[in-house]
Amino acid sequence: MSTFIVPTREEVSENNQAIFDNLKKALGFVPNLYATYANSDTALENYLNFANAKSSLSAKEKEVVNLAVSQVNNCIYCLSAHTVIGKMNGFNDEQILELRAGKASFDSKLDALAQLAKNITENRGRTDENILENYFAEGYTKANLIDTISLVGDKTISNYIHSTTQVPVDFPEAVSL
Repeated sequence: MSTFIVPTREEVSENNQAIFDNLKKALGFVPNLYATYANSDTALENYLNFANAKSSLSAKEKEVVNLAVSQVNNCIYCLSAHTVIGKMNGFNDEQILELRAGKASFDSKLDALAQLAKNITENRGRTDENILENYFAEGYTKANLIDTISLVGDKTISNYIHSTTQVPVDFPEAVSL
């Protein structure tokens, strides 16, 4: 397999350089996975626009999906990044491990969301009817469903990019399940 080197600011397009500058201001650094997107002149901007688009899901709910999907896809980079972000959104270590496993005993609504995200990912969209019915019974809507599926796709793209490139993880590494 080819070795993927994380591009530096000087090695990316002018548009991506501006995005790197904004990321550095906002986060203090440019995450390696984002820099890897910048191998394309358009992928990083497209990804960030999609990832930061309006959604009917809260930031906390997005992390439920991100953690469950990244675990199914066994992406250590995204698991590590979203463990940090999950903590920023109020989850503790035990809850994060549960969410990664596709459940949330501490919150029935988030449990339905975690189960759905895991099931969609494992079954490539062929969702179990009982899991879907439970999701709706917990108060989620059809709009939430479409946003959840979109988020599964969004996270899967990042999981696949890391799985293919194997760029170094630049977050505290998540523990194995």
